Amino acid sequence: TPVVIAKDNDIIAKAQPALNDGTPVVIEDDINNLNRTFGTMLSYNVSKKYGQAGLPHDTITMNLKGHGGQSFGFTLAKGITANIEGDCNDYAGKGLSGGKISIYPSKEVISDGFVPEDNVVVGNVCLYGATSGKAFFRGKAGERFCVRNSGALAVVEGIGDHGAEYMTGGHLVCLGETGRNFAAGMSGGVAYIYDPDNKFPERCNMGLVGLENVDEVAEKEELYDYIKEHVEATGSTVGQNMLEDWDNAAKNFVKVMPHDYKRVLEERAAAAAEAA
Repeated sequence: TPVVIAKDNDIIAKAQPALNDGTPVVIEDDINNLNRTFGTMLSYNVSKKYGQAGLPHDTITMNLKGHGGQSFGFTLAKGITANIEGDCNDYAGKGLSGGKISIYPSKEVISDGFVPEDNVVVGNVCLYGATSGKAFFRGKAGERFCVRNSGALAVVEGIGDHGAEYMTGGHLVCLGETGRNFAAGMSGGVAYIYDPDNKFPERCNMGLVGLENVDEVAEKEELYDYIKEHVEATGSTVGQNMLEDWDNAAKNFVKVMPHDYKRVLEERAAAAAEAA
């Protein structure tokens, strides 16, 4: 999208109270797939004034309706929340840098029979190279979900092939099935896959990772909170059903843990305990 006609120019104008002194703003607008890299120029303005720390969460909230273009929320800065009632193209959340993204179908579409968890709502390569922030997708995502994610949280209801490829940090929660070759080159971070039918192990690339149960109370609570936030952000009925039967649902999650990442965490925990 040429800079002079980029939709971000309108959003930046509406966000001036937040950009000037941190006054929270809520912006309602439409979006279509001509609006590529939406939120990037706005993020530049946040970072230019407030640096890496950004703004407090939800200082700038954008409630959008329609179809997000490629690279929606590219490098979205902390303090910006971008919600789409609709769907989105490839690369949503690319380079996410502390911001929050939620994408979900409209209530009208769902009432007409659309089942989010059975349909793709975002394209391929979402969260590519994300460093921090959160993303919630009510429905399935395409291939190469969370490739090179190094610190963001992403919750989704199904993904295509090559999920978590080269992931080095952060958390991925998948409330539905994955495609093949999950975790190829995954050296860090943690993924949780809902797998009641035990289909996932044969779809996972076991070169660098191991599969575990979610047994620790604290970890179960953390996973519960991730799904709860997903439900609050998107209205997910899949997530809500899991929360309402959590003791049973938690047993059906598979934890994907890179071997070297686990070793480093254990070494750090041992060192901290020794120092104490």
